Amino acid sequence: MITEVSAVNFRQNLGEMLNQVQYRNDSIVINKDGKPVAALVDAELFARIRRMRERFDALSQRIADAYADLPAEQGLAEIDAALAAERQRR
Repeated sequence: MITEVSAVNFRQNLGEMLNQVQYRNDSIVINKDGKPVAALVDAELFARIRRMRERFDALSQRIADAYADLPAEQGLAEIDAALAAERQRR
Protein backbone atom coordinates (compact mmCIF):
# COMPACT_ATOMS: atom_id res chain seq x y z
CA MET A 1 0.00 0.00 0.00
CA ILE A 2 1.17 3.54 -0.73
CA THR A 3 0.28 6.22 1.79
CA GLU A 4 0.67 9.94 1.20
CA VAL A 5 1.35 12.21 4.17
CA SER A 6 2.41 15.77 4.77
CA ALA A 7 5.93 16.46 5.97
CA VAL A 8 4.54 17.66 9.31
CA ASN A 9 2.48 14.47 9.76
CA PHE A 10 5.50 12.37 8.79
CA ARG A 11 7.70 14.14 11.32
CA GLN A 12 5.10 13.67 14.07
CA ASN A 13 4.55 9.97 13.31
CA LEU A 14 7.98 8.82 12.17
CA GLY A 15 8.13 5.73 14.41
CA GLU A 16 4.73 4.48 13.33
CA MET A 17 5.53 5.06 9.67
CA LEU A 18 8.84 3.23 9.95
CA ASN A 19 6.89 0.27 11.34
CA GLN A 20 4.43 0.48 8.43
CA VAL A 21 7.30 0.29 5.97
CA GLN A 22 9.31 -2.34 7.82
CA TYR A 23 6.57 -4.76 8.85
CA ARG A 24 3.80 -4.21 6.28
CA ASN A 25 6.04 -3.38 3.31
CA ASP A 26 4.06 -0.20 2.73
CA SER A 27 5.54 2.86 1.06
CA ILE A 28 5.10 6.42 2.27
CA VAL A 29 5.10 9.43 -0.06
CA ILE A 30 5.95 12.62 1.81
CA ASN A 31 4.35 15.81 0.52
CA LYS A 32 5.45 19.36 1.20
CA ASP A 33 3.08 22.14 0.19
CA GLY A 34 0.95 19.49 -1.52
CA LYS A 35 3.77 18.24 -3.75
CA PRO A 36 5.62 14.91 -3.37
CA VAL A 37 9.22 15.51 -2.26
CA ALA A 38 10.39 12.15 -0.92
CA ALA A 39 9.38 8.55 -0.40
CA LEU A 40 10.07 6.06 2.35
CA VAL A 41 10.32 2.47 1.09
CA ASP A 42 11.59 -0.71 2.67
CA ALA A 43 15.30 -1.42 2.28
CA GLU A 44 14.79 -4.43 0.00
CA LEU A 45 12.74 -2.41 -2.49
CA PHE A 46 15.30 0.39 -2.36
CA ALA A 47 18.10 -2.10 -3.12
CA ARG A 48 16.12 -3.38 -6.14
CA ILE A 49 15.53 0.17 -7.36
CA ARG A 50 19.24 0.95 -6.97
CA ARG A 51 20.24 -2.16 -8.97
CA MET A 52 17.75 -1.31 -11.71
CA ARG A 53 19.06 2.24 -11.89
CA GLU A 54 22.65 1.01 -12.15
CA ARG A 55 21.64 -1.34 -14.97
CA PHE A 56 19.73 1.45 -16.71
CA ASP A 57 22.70 3.83 -16.40
CA ALA A 58 25.06 1.20 -17.81
CA LEU A 59 22.71 0.50 -20.72
CA SER A 60 22.30 4.23 -21.40
CA GLN A 61 26.06 4.63 -21.47
CA ARG A 62 26.42 1.71 -23.92
CA ILE A 63 23.84 3.30 -26.21
CA ALA A 64 25.52 6.71 -25.95
CA ASP A 65 28.90 5.15 -26.77
CA ALA A 66 27.48 3.23 -29.73
CA TYR A 67 25.97 6.37 -31.23
CA ALA A 68 28.74 8.80 -30.28
CA ASP A 69 29.99 9.20 -33.86
CA LEU A 70 26.55 9.76 -35.43
CA PRO A 71 24.72 13.07 -35.67
CA ALA A 72 22.10 13.24 -32.92
CA GLU A 73 19.13 13.27 -35.32
CA GLN A 74 20.33 10.15 -37.11
CA GLY A 75 21.02 8.30 -33.87
CA LEU A 76 17.59 9.19 -32.46
CA ALA A 77 15.92 8.12 -35.72
CA GLU A 78 17.66 4.72 -35.53
CA ILE A 79 16.66 4.27 -31.90
CA ASP A 80 13.04 5.22 -32.69
CA ALA A 81 12.99 2.73 -35.57
CA ALA A 82 14.36 -0.03 -33.35
CA LEU A 83 11.75 0.69 -30.68
CA ALA A 84 8.94 0.70 -33.24
CA ALA A 85 10.13 -2.63 -34.67
CA GLU A 86 10.27 -4.15 -31.17
CA ARG A 87 6.77 -2.92 -30.33
CA GLN A 88 5.40 -4.48 -33.52
CA ARG A 89 6.90 -7.85 -32.54
CA ARG A 90 4.78 -7.93 -29.39
